[in-house]
Amino acid sequence: MSQPNMNDIMAQAQRMQKQLQEAQAEIVASSIVGEAGNGKVTLVLSGGGEVQDLKIDQEVVDPEDVETLQDLIIGAFQDANQKLQDLAQEKMGPLADLGGGGLPF
Repeated sequence: MSQPNMNDIMAQAQRMQKQLQEAQAEIVASSIVGEAGNGKVTLVLSGGGEVQDLKIDQEVVDPEDVETLQDLIIGAFQDANQKLQDLAQEKMGPLADLGGGGLPF
């Protein structure tokens, strides 16, 4: 039984590491939009998970019902966060387990 060629194994590992780094860079460079209330609240997350923008339609701003607005903001954040996780899974695929983390989620 022949031994695997160490040079081939190292070259493959380096290719995989490069693919992982490229996928991570694509994710971090992304902006993800989350919505709630049929688009009445939109929130933009960076690929690093930071809030970049928040827009609230005046229609949902009711001083008598702050709780609904809070729920909409949370919903928009959760929507954006889920989309970010989906993007990471799409870009990283099987490489995700090799990266040792580095992503905020």
